[in-house]
Amino acid sequence: MTPVHFSFTSAFMLGLMGLAFHRTHLLSALLCLEGMMLSLFIALALWAMQFESTMFSAAPMLLLAFSACEASAGLALLVATARTHGTDRLQNLNLLQC
Repeated sequence: MTPVHFSFTSAFMLGLMGLAFHRTHLLSALLCLEGMMLSLFIALALWAMQFESTMFSAAPMLLLAFSACEASAGLALLVATARTHGTDRLQNLNLLQC
């Protein structure tokens, strides 16, 4: 495994472990998701550069656009949760209630 592959694999795993084990606030969960998406973007960009083809060059930009949409939806949910519940702690949220 090359150092580049090791670095983005470890970045993805670090974001995944942060999402799995550090579930106190909604904002920290969103930041872990963004870290995972950033490592996927780097991996996809390196993969597209490796093939040196224009056919794969749009894939990282598409992933980046979806990541921006995911971030805006997550921040909108964070604001709505903070307004209704007064906090962004995940323990205070009950997903079974409407």
